[in-house]
Amino acid sequence: MADDRSVNLMLRGGRVTEGFRENLFDAANREGRSVNEFVLRSAAEKLLRSGRPISGVFDSGDVDDLLREIQL
Repeated sequence: MADDRSVNLMLRGGRVTEGFRENLFDAANREGRSVNEFVLRSAAEKLLRSGRPISGVFDSGDVDDLLREIQL
């Protein structure tokens, strides 16, 4: 597996519809997460479901908690 140290992730140019943005903020708020954390965890779920080997999202090993949540 690639290096598991924490690195910055810079995303740009994300334009979405107002309705999508409202629903995204609402869903993140209901889970008690920031929008950034919600989006990154959602991307991690998709990577895991497609069989991509990742050991962590925010910290090495935190995927175990995510796997329990999504029951893969």
